[in-house]
Amino acid sequence: MPGLIVLHYTAMPSCAEARDRLCDPTAEVSAHWLIAEDGTVEQLVDETLRAWHAGAGGWGGVTDVNSRSIGIELANAGDAPFPEPQMAALERLLNGIMTRWGIPPEAVIAHSDMAPERKRDPGPRFDWQRLALQGLSIWPGAAEPVDFAGSLRRIGYPEAAPETLLAAFRLRFRPGAAGPEDDTDRALAADLAARFPVDGRAGTA
Repeated sequence: MPGLIVLHYTAMPSCAEARDRLCDPTAEVSAHWLIAEDGTVEQLVDETLRAWHAGAGGWGGVTDVNSRSIGIELANAGDAPFPEPQMAALERLLNGIMTRWGIPPEAVIAHSDMAPERKRDPGPRFDWQRLALQGLSIWPGAAEPVDFAGSLRRIGYPEAAPETLLAAFRLRFRPGAAGPEDDTDRALAADLAARFPVDGRAGTA
């Protein structure tokens, strides 16, 4: 039973090319859902079946993410904003999936969260805060700064070099931030770790 939802961008010039690749058995890559820039939603793999969208990585102790997740691909080359019709369609789709499978907002993650050494999608142009305002993902508040690495482990991030984890965290929660780890990073991560610890999360063990 899926306990995670992983969001991706296709990193291809067009939605049609992305669909062709996701449906090509020789490519060994697939996803459950594909959302075009105009908001058209296509189901490519049944949600009860395993799709090859996540690859190596982990989240909250889950190492075979493909077997425990639903993958959503957003048609985007990786360097462009996500259009309003596409975001609205994603919101409707997420609401349905989360309701069907009982998936909580903290289990909606980026590909870059679970594979920080390899991936950057859905990237710095993706509006995570918008989803969080609708209860479809999470967004940090402020807390007392504490050990950053410890907070990330409690949130669910996998093992990786400190600079890799910092980049992945900022990509989602502080896009545009630069320089060494600071108290803002520590405070944001501490808030998420206190509110959404992986050891208190259903569906990801």
